[in-house]
Amino acid sequence: MAHFARIKNGIVDFITTGRDDDENREEELGHDEWIYRRTSYNTRGGVYYDPNTGQPAEDQSKSFRKNYAGIGYSYSSIRDAFIPPKPFNSWILNETTCLWESPTPVPSDVGTGEPPKRYTWDEATTSWVDVTSSE
Repeated sequence: MAHFARIKNGIVDFITTGRDDDENREEELGHDEWIYRRTSYNTRGGVYYDPNTGQPAEDQSKSFRKNYAGIGYSYSSIRDAFIPPKPFNSWILNETTCLWESPTPVPSDVGTGEPPKRYTWDEATTSWVDVTSSE
């Protein structure tokens, strides 16, 4: 079963299901104020992931519009992509994946140690802050 995002003024406001063969009728599914675009539940960053293994699928033909659409996502007709809301002002759009990235990379030791290292973004300092519990 296919998923479609309803877009009004460039913003996704509704997700619905339809038949796989509706892909060829995307424009017809809409209303004067809305357009519909197919979206793939298992697509992230332009890669379609096998729903059974969670690994990139050998067949990438099921990858639609860079990312699965969510309510509040924007649709870029130039990129033909769904883009999530920008999480922080300092973050930069990766044009290849259409995902937002921090201006500094996540520390390489995330998830290591006991307890595992955890970080959160601090927009005021534009840096990652260690929030690992010391308990």
